[in-house]
Amino acid sequence: MKGKNPWHSPVAIVIAVVAVIIVVALVTVAVLQNKPLPQKYKYGIVLDAGSSHTSVYIYEWPAEKDNNTGRVAQRHVCQVKGPGISSYALAPKNAGESLALCMQEAKYWVPGKRHRETPLYLGATAGMRLLDIENKRASDQVLQAVGEALQKFPFSYQGARILSGQEEGAFGWVTVNYLDDRLTQALPTTGALDLGGASTQISFVSDSFNSSESPDNSVFFRLYGSDYSLYTHSFLCYGKDQALKMVLARQTQLGPITLADPCLNPGFTDTKNYSAVYNSPCVSALKPASLPASFTHTGTGNFQQCQERVKNIFNSSRCSYSQCSFNGVYQPPLQGQFGAFSAYHYVMNFLNLTDTSVPLETVKQRLAKFCSTPWDQIKQRHPTVKVKYLSSYCFSGTYILTLLTEGYNFTSESYYNINYIKQIKGSDAGWTLGYMLNLTNMIPAEAPDSPPLSHAVYVAIVTLMPILLFSMLVISLCFLCFCRSKEPQIV
Repeated sequence: MKGKNPWHSPVAIVIAVVAVIIVVALVTVAVLQNKPLPQKYKYGIVLDAGSSHTSVYIYEWPAEKDNNTGRVAQRHVCQVKGPGISSYALAPKNAGESLALCMQEAKYWVPGKRHRETPLYLGATAGMRLLDIENKRASDQVLQAVGEALQKFPFSYQGARILSGQEEGAFGWVTVNYLDDRLTQALPTTGALDLGGASTQISFVSDSFNSSESPDNSVFFRLYGSDYSLYTHSFLCYGKDQALKMVLARQTQLGPITLADPCLNPGFTDTKNYSAVYNSPCVSALKPASLPASFTHTGTGNFQQCQERVKNIFNSSRCSYSQCSFNGVYQPPLQGQFGAFSAYHYVMNFLNLTDTSVPLETVKQRLAKFCSTPWDQIKQRHPTVKVKYLSSYCFSGTYILTLLTEGYNFTSESYYNINYIKQIKGSDAGWTLGYMLNLTNMIPAEAPDSPPLSHAVYVAIVTLMPILLFSMLVISLCFLCFCRSKEPQIV
């Protein structure tokens, strides 16, 4: 008698179907999860049109849809040859033409198929803010010229405009904290100290900040589900180049033929035109009615005397708020760590004074030693550095320490909280990245949702499915053996 095949029973068929489904699901999940997909990127270009020069920043980030967590990285930086665009007030067309070489580089760094969708921004800072005050018509003509030049390139031109000092400070703060992953993880934020040629910015979060006391210094952000009440202020004319003009203007009001300057190394001498001292709105009000054409500028190299002259441009005698920094500007108590970038880093790095674990008094002593070093020795140590820049380091270093302590109220204790930085994770610290992130909505107000299939869930599925499949096979074998044992035996 032929026995009935147990594999033809309904239970066996169901078990077989379930096993097949499990195998197919396991293979499908594994293939989809581990499929090697080509990485696609999006790009953004921001031109930082500063007072002394223009830099072109190219950024890159993953192109996944709804990419709220994709890391934006700096791809390339091109330094435009020549001065800042504000220097072209008498020849605006040349301001646009000066950008051509760097924009050609941008065409190379951004893949051709991405050109049309790549946003292009130009933000002008304190140099153009000064020109706008001095000659608005010239300022408008310069912006128009650079706009016309940029529109000739195959990118998605989004406009050229002058940033307010508040925007420059706030976006610098966003950049520093974004790059350091403090926003995504809701960590205590880092303050931002930015120093350029024509202005300086300070931005930080303070628990003692009462935004109603000085609304003009308040910026509110909601980023990744966290609220930030940011204090920020920009001091126009207090960048290192304009500060130097202010210090010199106070020394040359009597029109001396020879000026002995403690902020220059001893032995330095140069002939300078008075017109170069007073050619800025920052000092034009100090210009005497009559001056000789030029003067002889000599160095005496004395840090203490230099610092006393720098202090004269900070007015700490008046404050109508609970507390101030200088010039009657409200500032809450300093709080947390600070990243000091741009000219802060370049100057202090040259002077080998970026290590803030060194006591402030020791830093001052080392700077005093540099200032007192004869000019001939300075030139021998740095033969490749242009005289224009080399001669300015004694003043710039002195100005930075004075700005931090006499201006922003850093003390010997809180000076340790400053970190001089150039880059964070390969990207330059500065306002440009924060500016682009804001305009492209790359930072969401709310924290992004979790992905539907996290790595842990994927691992669990891949682990449990084989176990389930093995269990089904064992049950099937047991069922088969049980059915065979019940079959009638032929004797």
